[in-house]
Amino acid sequence: MTSNIENLLLEHLKRIQTELAAARERDIEIIARLGHLEAAIARIGRDQAGNYEELIGDRHVIDKLRERLERIERRLEIDSA
Repeated sequence: MTSNIENLLLEHLKRIQTELAAARERDIEIIARLGHLEAAIARIGRDQAGNYEELIGDRHVIDKLRERLERIERRLEIDSA
């Protein structure tokens, strides 16, 4: 009778160990995927910063062109209104 109980306990322990090993593997996969998501979010932030930098550069170019156009209009005495 005791050997049956011991065998039953060993069986349960082996199942628990198997399930625990599977859970650890899932955790490792989840952590790896989370790391990939974090890296992707960082890349998106970097890309947005680059886009904003280009936008600011374009605004400066437009401002310079506007100033140049206004100077030309003043020289030619053209009323832009």
